[in-house]
Amino acid sequence: MAALLMAPLLLAGPAIAAEAPWDPAPSYTSTDRGDGTYTVPLLNADVPDISVARVPAAESGEDRDVYYMVSTTMHLSPGAPVMKSYDLVNWEIVSYVFDRASIGDQFSLRNGENSYGQGQWASSLRYHDGMYYVLFNTNNLGGAYLYRTDDVENGTWERTSLGRGLHDPSLFFDEADGGTPYIFYGGGSAVRLNDELTSIVEEYPNVIRASEYAQEPFIGGLFEGLQVFYIDGNYYLAVITWPPGQGRQVVLFRSPVLLGRYETADGSNPYVARSGLNSNGFAQGSLVPVAGLDGQDTWHGMFFRDTFPIGRIPALIPATWTDGWPTFGNGGVVPVNGAFPKPITLSEAEQRLEQQKSIVASDDFDNDAPHRPWMDEQWDIPDAPDIDESLLGVELLANPGFENGTTGWQVNGSGVLTTTDDAYAGESAVLVSGRTTTGAGPVQDVTAKVQAGVTYDVSAMVRYDNPASPATKQFFLTAHYGGSSYTNLASVTAQRGQWARIQGTVTVPAGQAPTTMRLFVETPWTANPGSAPDVHLMDFMVDDLSFVGRPVDVEQPAPEEIAFNGSRLDEAWQWNHAPDNRYWSLTDRTGWLRLTTGKVVTGDYVFTKLSNRPELTYLEEARNTLSQRTFGPRASAETALDVSGMRDGDTAGLAVYNRGFSYVAVRREGGQNTLGVVNRTQPFPVAVDQEAAEAFLPGTTVALGDATEVHLKADADFASPTGQLWTTFYYSLDGTTWSALGGRVGPQTLDGSLAHFMGHRFGLFNYATEEAGGHVDVDHYLLSDTLTAQGSPLDTTALDAALAHARTLDEADYPQPAWDAMTTALAKAEAARAGALGTQNQIDAPERALSLELARLAVIAERAEPSVDVSVTAEPRCVAGRAVLAVRAVNDESVAVRLALESPYGSRTFASVAPGRGASHAFSARVVDLPAGEVAAVVTVDGEQPVRITAPYGAASCGPGPSPSS
Repeated sequence: MAALLMAPLLLAGPAIAAEAPWDPAPSYTSTDRGDGTYTVPLLNADVPDISVARVPAAESGEDRDVYYMVSTTMHLSPGAPVMKSYDLVNWEIVSYVFDRASIGDQFSLRNGENSYGQGQWASSLRYHDGMYYVLFNTNNLGGAYLYRTDDVENGTWERTSLGRGLHDPSLFFDEADGGTPYIFYGGGSAVRLNDELTSIVEEYPNVIRASEYAQEPFIGGLFEGLQVFYIDGNYYLAVITWPPGQGRQVVLFRSPVLLGRYETADGSNPYVARSGLNSNGFAQGSLVPVAGLDGQDTWHGMFFRDTFPIGRIPALIPATWTDGWPTFGNGGVVPVNGAFPKPITLSEAEQRLEQQKSIVASDDFDNDAPHRPWMDEQWDIPDAPDIDESLLGVELLANPGFENGTTGWQVNGSGVLTTTDDAYAGESAVLVSGRTTTGAGPVQDVTAKVQAGVTYDVSAMVRYDNPASPATKQFFLTAHYGGSSYTNLASVTAQRGQWARIQGTVTVPAGQAPTTMRLFVETPWTANPGSAPDVHLMDFMVDDLSFVGRPVDVEQPAPEEIAFNGSRLDEAWQWNHAPDNRYWSLTDRTGWLRLTTGKVVTGDYVFTKLSNRPELTYLEEARNTLSQRTFGPRASAETALDVSGMRDGDTAGLAVYNRGFSYVAVRREGGQNTLGVVNRTQPFPVAVDQEAAEAFLPGTTVALGDATEVHLKADADFASPTGQLWTTFYYSLDGTTWSALGGRVGPQTLDGSLAHFMGHRFGLFNYATEEAGGHVDVDHYLLSDTLTAQGSPLDTTALDAALAHARTLDEADYPQPAWDAMTTALAKAEAARAGALGTQNQIDAPERALSLELARLAVIAERAEPSVDVSVTAEPRCVAGRAVLAVRAVNDESVAVRLALESPYGSRTFASVAPGRGASHAFSARVVDLPAGEVAAVVTVDGEQPVRITAPYGAASCGPGPSPSS
């Protein structure tokens, strides 16, 4: 019956070998070994700053404990991924807390702004009184935000701004005090929230201080990532430290009172410190309770380990408790790739399903992902700035060349301004002398002239002649915004005796025009400049200062940019910064992802996180780059592009990217498409020649001619050697015959500046350098953990086993939605198997998708299958030289049952078998040699659905020789 039902879905193709049973391998991000153990780190992918919350079985709605985990994704959108697990080992992404952390320029790669290495950091996830809370800090988007919902997977999150920054915040409800809400942050400070969790009402600075434990060898360096837990009457603070000469490690602080010195009579600090874990760099994260069989909780640590360039990878580490202190791992040792017993036991079918879940996913871009609440996030679009055009394109400084003496100018701080005819241009310049502070220089107030949303070009000429001064000296053009707020707008290193030009730009954020702004020229600050006046306080001359506003070409957020566009991506995907929803689609062309260039890259973007403000590359500036995590130790991603819609100056392709990156791309120039490979490695200069940085490597280019579709493959190897990423790129024009584009490229390693500070990701991108409006269509995204360079033949064993298993199933046994999901995956797998196969990706991707749905059906079948307490046995015997099959069933139910015994040689029904009694029958086979087989008892209890119980029996021969019962 199942074969008949499935027939319309089965496509013609090679015969499926059924020798191997269906036993799918765990997902690429599972380290579950299937024998009750797992290895650490978990997930093999970038999941840093983890916080885990347990929802007890009584409240989860699933009759078992459910765990949720949140992580840092910084500038990525959607952000704050919510992951779910039943066993703490296997995880899947089920939602995101937000679509956009902001609609401002920084989170949207707009108007020269970006959030690389900033954005959402170190979330804290808590479940309390039926409500889920996520708290995180933003380094550049207005401080800390608290989100809440009563449905963590399908609910809408309500957002509250706390109005200030709280570094690495940890939300804590003090159940011993009626659930009072606190936030611990930084290196050990705390605040109390009001009952509504909408504002801070009390401050508790320095509940603990690192300096108080300076004598402890395990405290030093970093002191952050604090999380709070209440266990058996004590409060525990878990903190990461990094003492000099040691590795990152966990330190635990314990106290009987939460607020420490604020609750002791004499103000003393009651927190005692103990090294929690110092092994192989596993550190920072959450303590996680696991319900024991005795009803008491045991605890594990969910910490992460730096494993760049893959990223920061979590590890579940069991704890052994002694005298109220946990020891993690095996006596404090956690070996990399070491195995531990799983803390939660699942049924065989449930375990197989959990193993198939993943935080990365292949995709055919069919727009069949579920609609999630974060897709409908609402924002108020601000009004465009009101610009006075008369103040643009004109010199805003009075007397900028000092042709009218010092009119309009003052000295900043101490010093004297006098005019001199030794000018750079014109008749005069200004001489700054008599300085006693390094900030002394000509200053002019421009407050009334600056406007929000305008970019200003600033410049000045400087010279110094003192022969006792250094041969070179740095000068700054600086803005003073009042109080202690200063920003260096531009700098130059001048040579003694020669004029040098300082020049740069400053953009006043939309809606944030400064209330005070003064421009001045200075030399670098030093604490005691008078100790070497010729070095720090030399006289210098200034000429031709300039402050000119550019014509306004400010890109404003548009409603259509923010609004849901009808396209639903799998939860594994995140955009590199918030997307512009006008320029990507899963609906413009069915089964394809369309990426359209919405604007031209400029080369003017800089890393605002870094003090020296190095420039971004074109790839980093490009908007609407779609990304997924890579995974270790090896990961391969394959895609196909239709490039017929590209325009001159467009570059589109497949990247493995961070600040350092490699990619394979099609570039259209002069109406011709060329394929090539780019590789950008450290060191990263401050000034970037974007075209040179992304020029194709010699020996990797292919002219595509009239071809409009090209298949691309990126093989990322993190294991040769460990700590480096080397990528080999391949291409094909038909998806079957593949060629390498040069050799492997790299190495990619951790960028010490932490400008991105995440693991390398796969990215699909398209950017324009000449005109906007071109597009590229992406057909699919196929993952594998097998690299072409490994030389293994294509292996369809797992795919064939999944297809064969699917054919054994009956639609009538399953709910229709689950059956439909499986048959959809089956149709795609059949199509793949029937076609010409060119890579392991083309085999693995449909097999993984089908195996996941088959595993769901297996759990459904297991849960739906009724059980009865009846045992069945079968034994062959010989009677008069002929085989007889003796079958017996015993009823251990508390009520009478109806029994129907079935065998290959007949059946017998017993209308009522009393509790504790049995029923037997001998079936005559009428043969001398009895082959092995099985019998069944069909049991009906109180008219409920019959349950079929089977029992095997062995072969028997009743010819000459010993009888089977002898």
